[in-house]
Amino acid sequence: MNTSRRIFLKASAISGLGLSLVHQNLLASLISQESPYQMTPLRNNVGFFTERGGTIGWMITKDGIVVVDTEFPEQAQHLIEAIKKQSTKQIDLLINTHHHGDHTSGNIAFKGITNMVLAHENSKKNQMRVAKEGGKEDVQLYPDTTFTKEWSGKIGNELISLKYFGPAHTDGDAIIHFENANIAHMGDLVFNRRYPFIDKSAGASVQNWIEVLEMAQKNYDNDTKFIFGHAGDGFDVVGNKNDIKAFQNYLSRLLDTVQSAIKAGKSQEEIMKIQAIAGADEWKGDGIDRSLSATYEELTSQ
Repeated sequence: MNTSRRIFLKASAISGLGLSLVHQNLLASLISQESPYQMTPLRNNVGFFTERGGTIGWMITKDGIVVVDTEFPEQAQHLIEAIKKQSTKQIDLLINTHHHGDHTSGNIAFKGITNMVLAHENSKKNQMRVAKEGGKEDVQLYPDTTFTKEWSGKIGNELISLKYFGPAHTDGDAIIHFENANIAHMGDLVFNRRYPFIDKSAGASVQNWIEVLEMAQKNYDNDTKFIFGHAGDGFDVVGNKNDIKAFQNYLSRLLDTVQSAIKAGKSQEEIMKIQAIAGADEWKGDGIDRSLSATYEELTSQ
């Protein structure tokens, strides 16, 4: 018996038990044993998908289906197959948190099967620019609906709201809030204990990113579950305000570290030799160079 058949039989065996959280978790556990991906329910039929790329959010109910981000085409197809096991409905809404390929390359798999593709206006511009530069315009599904500051809509019984607080990881990062479930997808606005990519080519701002995270903490309550785009080894892609505050602290310490080094007369070459950010000890491993170079560029171009 092949793997997909075994998974189907396991899923079918428990499907009659209903969609309670306990049984959804059991289903996720069974699937994850034999699949490269994981469909993890969180609350109120909202959950997340992980395989390769930025974390995908999803809502699957009898009244509507929403997907947030798409990773890559192969992974997006895996997600679609997983959704079809629970519902045969057309996907009501596909949302992109921002334009990066590990969040939007899989959009193309949703061509013809979603009613709307939504993103911040700058996210669409960035996606189109990068696709043109890379000669990949033929494998894109661009947003057909954009917003500037806020957007909200109802899918089934769930109210979904999007907010944009200004440039941060890019100049087009949206926060997606499933209000009744009280789950917010942060996209790459949070790298949980992992060194971030700061995309200066797409209008990123370390200084404003700190303010964006402050706004996020003020706009959502202590019961909000947050889905993060990426996490370091041993850390989760789901967290709370403490995790947002920890990443905000990392960015603040990063800014102070580079700013102090510049004031002390250190060259960019010397700054790039920094091995750790004091006061943000949970951020370690590879990738600090991306933070240092982007922050140096931001501070010296002012």
